[in-house]
Amino acid sequence: MKVPAVFVTSAAQPSDFPFGTLPELAVVGRSNVGKSTLINTLVGHDGLARTSRTPGRTRLVNWFEINKKFHLVDLPGYGYAAVNRDLKESWRPLIETYLAKRDVLAGVLLLIDIRRGVQEEELDFIPWLAAKKIPVIVALTKADKLPKNKRTLEVMKAKKDLGLKRDPIAVSAQTAEGIEAMWRGMLKIVEAPKQ
Repeated sequence: MKVPAVFVTSAAQPSDFPFGTLPELAVVGRSNVGKSTLINTLVGHDGLARTSRTPGRTRLVNWFEINKKFHLVDLPGYGYAAVNRDLKESWRPLIETYLAKRDVLAGVLLLIDIRRGVQEEELDFIPWLAAKKIPVIVALTKADKLPKNKRTLEVMKAKKDLGLKRDPIAVSAQTAEGIEAMWRGMLKIVEAPKQ
């Protein structure tokens, strides 16, 4: 499935954030979880979001306009990244300002590597989103790396660990597993009337 999608802009600091006109879905996850790859798979464009074998290559907040209806906003990865500590710490205010103060933020796509499971950052992040009433879709990436029975176990474990009402979505950029379910969830969030 190919969806009209274009790169809009990047921001290195909150003052560079573009004026928000469309609903935004933030794509959040640890470095090397496959954020850029998933964005490319969702829209059917291989080179829309830049991918790299080196974790931590996304160092800016990047906006992508999807079908002229909403933006996917790729945030720098947290956790392991092949950058120095000062640079990594400089991302924190960038990410936190975006998530806490962006008026057009409609929801968050929280990506977790299915092989790594839920980490401390995600355990803190889900209640923070809930307190701010920000809808979240949890996607367990790289699902093709595990056999089906293990995938099911990891989905149930993540749901329990994070205290979710809905099952996380096991997704794979290689097989397109879970991509339709991601789209249904994303459209439900961006098309919901603003509270």
